[in-house]
Amino acid sequence: MPQHERYDRLDALRALAMVWMALFHLSFDLNFYRLLQPPQNFYADPFWTGQRTAIVSLFLFCAGLSQALAQDLGQRPARFWWRWAQIAGCALLVSLGSWFMFPRSWISFGVLHGMAVMLVLARALAPLGRGLWPLALLALLLPHVVQHPVFDNRWLNWTGLVTRKPVTEDYVPVLPWLGVMLLGLAAGQWLLAHRRGLLSGALPAALMPLARLGRWPLTFYMVHQPVLIALVLAYAAMTK
Repeated sequence: MPQHERYDRLDALRALAMVWMALFHLSFDLNFYRLLQPPQNFYADPFWTGQRTAIVSLFLFCAGLSQALAQDLGQRPARFWWRWAQIAGCALLVSLGSWFMFPRSWISFGVLHGMAVMLVLARALAPLGRGLWPLALLALLLPHVVQHPVFDNRWLNWTGLVTRKPVTEDYVPVLPWLGVMLLGLAAGQWLLAHRRGLLSGALPAALMPLARLGRWPLTFYMVHQPVLIALVLAYAAMTK
């Protein structure tokens, strides 16, 4: 099977998470600049926190599916590590940018940081096959039963074994989120073995723009917030 083969259905599913994320961040930006009425609490209101959980879950599940496909396509280590370096580099840029914008709650371990660590773990664990299912469940449950104050700092809170959520604009620790990626990986392996057509089947023509967007997740992630903030500030200036 050629390495360049695309799975449009997966790309479209990933794009759904991307569009949802952009709408969420647009709402956040409008609220941050006091243009959303009534004002919203994005840190405590279940309407917003629930959406964030769903968006991150969809992203990481798709990442797990992608890893299953990469394994099936025989992805070379050099290609994997090149992509990993891009993600890790962008994670550092996110930390730097957030430090300038939110110095008291800058992002030390957000979704890209978590993705960089979890992709390495998922690649190493992929040969477990059906053993991924219980491991995923363990990862999902462990931070709910194992917590300790020693992890409540920026050096160790990436584990997820904290007693309280850190003050930060984005927090995606390895636990429990590794469990979501492993579920995607295990589901992808099962689908490729038993229901391959669900992944490789044709996508309606009307959804192809969504699939094309889904092929550029990292670029979209890094560009969408600066663009949205610029648009919100321009709108605010014009409506003064």
